[in-house]
Amino acid sequence: MSSVLEVPSKTFTRAEVAKHNTEDSVWFVIDTVVYDVSEFLDAHPGGEAVLRQVAGTDATAAFYNLHRHEVLQKYSDLAVGTIEGEKQSIITPQPGDLSTVPYAEPLWLTPQFKSPYFKDSHRKLQKAMRVFADKYMTPEALEKERSGEIVSQELIDRMSKAGVLHMRMGPGKHLHGVNLLDGAVEGKEFDYFHDMICSQEGVRAACRGFQDGNMAGMVIGLTCVLNYGHKNPALKAKVEEECFSGKKKICLAITEAFAGSDVAGLRTTAKKTPDGKHYIVNGTKKWITNGVFSDYFVTGVNTGKGLSVLLIPRGEGVETKPIKTSYSPTAGTAYITFDNVKVPVENLLGEENKGIYVILSNFNHERWTMACATIRYMRLVTEECLKWAHQRIVFKKRLIDQPVIRQKLAKMIALCESHQSWLETITYQMCNMSYSQQAKHLGGPVALLKMSCTRAAHEIADEAVQIWGGRGLTQTGMGRVIENFNRTYKFDAILGGAEEVLGDLGVRQAMKFMPKAVL
Repeated sequence: MSSVLEVPSKTFTRAEVAKHNTEDSVWFVIDTVVYDVSEFLDAHPGGEAVLRQVAGTDATAAFYNLHRHEVLQKYSDLAVGTIEGEKQSIITPQPGDLSTVPYAEPLWLTPQFKSPYFKDSHRKLQKAMRVFADKYMTPEALEKERSGEIVSQELIDRMSKAGVLHMRMGPGKHLHGVNLLDGAVEGKEFDYFHDMICSQEGVRAACRGFQDGNMAGMVIGLTCVLNYGHKNPALKAKVEEECFSGKKKICLAITEAFAGSDVAGLRTTAKKTPDGKHYIVNGTKKWITNGVFSDYFVTGVNTGKGLSVLLIPRGEGVETKPIKTSYSPTAGTAYITFDNVKVPVENLLGEENKGIYVILSNFNHERWTMACATIRYMRLVTEECLKWAHQRIVFKKRLIDQPVIRQKLAKMIALCESHQSWLETITYQMCNMSYSQQAKHLGGPVALLKMSCTRAAHEIADEAVQIWGGRGLTQTGMGRVIENFNRTYKFDAILGGAEEVLGDLGVRQAMKFMPKAVL
């Protein structure tokens, strides 16, 4: 449950605090907590003068106009007590807490609302996943997003042990018998709503680069091995164990400089050796998520009469180089070259020259997962804007008191709620359709959902920056979440299929089922 800051039990009167406004002694009050910053003046990132301006006063409004609440947690050692007879009013969220800000959580997590989709196991998993993310994922996400370093093996091992790596692959036999977050949900019971919960809880750190760097390559790459590696059971079992244990990393290597959404245009070739025992792979791949640190590459290749998919281990002839993109290098985005790489024919996933089916079968879940994440990030940005609008004072009024700001917030809330509802509707269909039915009926709806939610993200990013001003363009401090979203939301508009391609796919699928109806 939310709590207040833990501070020393000593109490002071406001008159006593007011006396500490001298050259040698600087105290002030933030939400009834008394801080002594006399020895912190030189270390204050904003300079000494800012602190002296509020010496001896209640600096609550001034502080929250410049800083996020977590700054007080970081510098809690500067607290010396509280104001006598007064209680703290500002809450400090604890790991696992739900936000009490209106519209900060999906309606199904808001106590006064009901949903037909979510059972006790969904709520139990959500709680467990949020605690796990708040305690272990978010601190590392913030650190790695800034430093650009790749995800630590310690966190990977922790996710493996907790079953988080397994759950991110979606429902399936790979979850059976696995202890998922200390029994939060049984593997056989795990459905696409559980999957949605894992996807959405994982983005709340608001670190888009780390979001992909944290094994996103496995989410979209290992599925091909699980679904199409049956021709070589020993290899399938080996790769599955290595990836789920966190010992090895895997990525999906389809995109090239020559072919993005146009998968059929791939130029990387795989030619069989005269004895028919190996493929010789030559070519390049570009913008491959996690490629920098992956051990396996699920690779789309041209085998002469069509596309095929090969599982290529890192080894002789495989070289990866980092690509600098708009988000953090922690994502491990890579340019990959395959130079006469020798790959056993047993590493073929699916049928030769029919790899397009392997690739396309992967798209629905990938795009749906991206929609889950984008919609949740949109909501997080909206929550930040609601908080900021209530605390930011401009022209002697709160931002929220300006009708133009309320109009922007109304638009943002409406976009979050409508897309979450659409997402839940499609998720329900996924829970009640076979894999083949999903491929037949949901390719178009999922494509349209992803297209629409990234268009909504565009609108929300634009409105958020206008609400936040310069802070919304600054990578650190108050507007960190807004800046990160505004800088990176286009990744979801491009990765997994560009908006225009997905929109066209959605309409073309509708055309297939169009009756001979006339006006």
